[in-house]
Amino acid sequence: QLVLVESGGGDVQPGGSLKLSCAVSGAALAFYRIAWFRQAPGKAREGVSCLSKSGARTKYADSVKGRFTVSRNNAENMAWLQMNSLTPEDTGIYFCAALQMGFNDCSIDDSYTHWGQGTQVTVSA
Repeated sequence: QLVLVESGGGDVQPGGSLKLSCAVSGAALAFYRIAWFRQAPGKAREGVSCLSKSGARTKYADSVKGRFTVSRNNAENMAWLQMNSLTPEDTGIYFCAALQMGFNDCSIDDSYTHWGQGTQVTVSA
């Protein structure tokens, strides 16, 4: 059973940066697409970014393009989300998710089957 554990969330001022980590266990990450989602209070969950199995393909929501960078290291069974130039609109619980798929591509709209418990990110002055 694949288990994902996020860490790295916290409180940060507008314009600041955070790097979220997703530690994966129970299976080889190399077989899975990875995605990051977030959910703000009172809002629906939103796809932020995804990364193909090899890391060659990435997708980003328009709201984070140019500010967030997703990465992974399959040998370490780890994935990360580097978040720069944070704004209060980036506040929410951030989740990493995984999906075992054959093609080396990804989509934020995929139905991810494995989820972490989330880590809180709060951006405020």
